Amino acid sequence: MTAKDALAEALGREISTAEGLTTEPGGTVVAHSNRLDHYTDEDETWSSVTWADHLADPSLEHPLASGPDGDRRAILHVTAHMHPADRELNHAEWSEIGYRIARVAGIAPPGDDQACQWIAVQAQPGRLDVIANLIRLDGTWSAQPRRLLQTLVAEARNIEADLLLHSSHRQDSARRDRAPRLEHVASPRVSTTTSPLAGILRQLAAEQSGPISAVRQLVEEVGRQAASLPGDQTNAAARDLFWAARRLYGLQEQLGEIASRLQPPEPPAALAPAQPVQAPAASRVPAR
Repeated sequence: MTAKDALAEALGREISTAEGLTTEPGGTVVAHSNRLDHYTDEDETWSSVTWADHLADPSLEHPLASGPDGDRRAILHVTAHMHPADRELNHAEWSEIGYRIARVAGIAPPGDDQACQWIAVQAQPGRLDVIANLIRLDGTWSAQPRRLLQTLVAEARNIEADLLLHSSHRQDSARRDRAPRLEHVASPRVSTTTSPLAGILRQLAAEQSGPISAVRQLVEEVGRQAASLPGDQTNAAARDLFWAARRLYGLQEQLGEIASRLQPPEPPAALAPAQPVQAPAASRVPAR
């Protein structure tokens, strides 16, 4: 997905050079990266095409930048939907949600002048879209949470409680059904086109967050503790544990390769955006 695709989806219509999006109170762009004033004057209104180009610029300026796994798909798109029973939010509240999503997603660390370019768009009723380029201004890739979706879900729960939304006053059992949801995350970190078999293998093979990784890290930790104890037997045990951890890492790599062979081909660019990922949360939420 491109920045133009993401912004068109956020607006619910095609982008246009004739349509202006303003950052003024009550405007469509309710939050944005902290260096936007370096690119535009306060009174200037950009067209939706210009906004999309602005989000795409880091990819053009740093064409060789890639994520930890070599992926160069740099656009993150997070969509947050309020529950229909929630009260109507004002501009400041939409803005606060946008900034909080940007912070927990790792695209807007506080005080970081080289962070990502991003905007939060409130163009459709009860909906907020955060669109970012994961390539930072210094040309490096932004550091996202290991479990991006779970992190966003947790923050969505915090947002609904802090803003006293409808679902925050319900019991947990009802809340699962009635709460606003984190429904759409399009990102290089969250695949939306994986076949069921490939998806299972990718979860197993996830280098930092998969179940095999958890076992490997535990084995490595026991090995480090054994290595710190006196005696030949503990040293031998530590070596064996490190070898076991290495074999687990090899298993992860092998499963990842098998998953790649099972992965269906990417849909043509002209097709509709990827289907949303459903998950409970307090807002519906991150692509180019």
